Amino acid sequence: MSERKPTPPSLRVVAIGGGTGLSTLLRGLKHYVPAPAASRRATDTTARTQPQSSPQPSSPPHPCIIRDLAAIVTVTDDGGSSGRLREDFKMLPPGDVRNCMVALSEDEHLLANLFQFRFDQGDLQGHSFGNLFVAALSHITGDFAQAVQMSSQILATRGRIYPATNVNVTLAARMDDHSLVSGETNITASPHRIVELMLLPADAKPLAGALDAIANADLITIGPGSLYTSLITNLLVRGIPEAIAASKATRVYVGNLMTQANESLGLTASQHIEKILQHCGANGGGDKHFEYPRIFDYALINTAPISPTLLQQYALEGQAPIEPDLDRIRALGVEPIPGNFVHEGKLLRHDHDRVTDALLKLALART
Repeated sequence: MSERKPTPPSLRVVAIGGGTGLSTLLRGLKHYVPAPAASRRATDTTARTQPQSSPQPSSPPHPCIIRDLAAIVTVTDDGGSSGRLREDFKMLPPGDVRNCMVALSEDEHLLANLFQFRFDQGDLQGHSFGNLFVAALSHITGDFAQAVQMSSQILATRGRIYPATNVNVTLAARMDDHSLVSGETNITASPHRIVELMLLPADAKPLAGALDAIANADLITIGPGSLYTSLITNLLVRGIPEAIAASKATRVYVGNLMTQANESLGLTASQHIEKILQHCGANGGGDKHFEYPRIFDYALINTAPISPTLLQQYALEGQAPIEPDLDRIRALGVEPIPGNFVHEGKLLRHDHDRVTDALLKLALART
């Protein structure tokens, strides 16, 4: 009688954020997700019709240990193509969602060229094809979240994408000069520092599917991404931070590499975490005296050096590497995981393979 093979690990993962940070992370995670059934059938058909001189690999390059991947994406952008579509069609901004769809798609190179294509003349000048695609489906279905799910199916994404809320919300911020600024574009353009971030209407609810994904997750990640306009915005949707706090998943903050103008200049790694926790409490970001909710178990913190050339480039914008104050992070009840998470190109980005490897190791150690 042959021995029974051990069942391979199978994780349910939720990644929360927005901007380039979330799409970068999804590119690493998707390699561990089985291909959608339709894509597998297409791949099998292609393999059968190819000449025998072009053998197919006998196994995937990565083990399929993520059985379910869900991305929860911020929906407060009001600039550029997304802002114009919001104004013209009274819909949620599709830009961050579009980036996630491209990152999770089976043929990312082709779709990146198609979905990121921007028209450079006529009435469509400045619009990306991907934004118009989502806008058209939103008009057909009458529901932005449903349009996102349909788009994901059409593109055979290796994961589900949820807007943080289906309500057409506006971002507002109280600044350090006591002024109140409305709109994400105006907030990021302000010369003043953000003291407290708010969502209008404040009672915007999350999607039931997003809450279910958080409740059933084995691993929940927040970040990387712009501190206020990509990360905290998701946690202002009441129900999301409470669900994360109640989750038994491994919960990880993926720290940014550099400070960011108008968002986090001068903030250390622990101060990034503190700002997030302050906005998760019932009293909002302005009250620093309530007990912080526990939404992070670990924090991935880059401690690797960055090349002098890139440091000089970022210094022109007043940006610098985020100080990895590990002891202060521990004092917040979060265990820091230091390491080299940098990928250097024309711009600094997270190395999605290294980040994914660290995240999966943490999750698997607790399953």
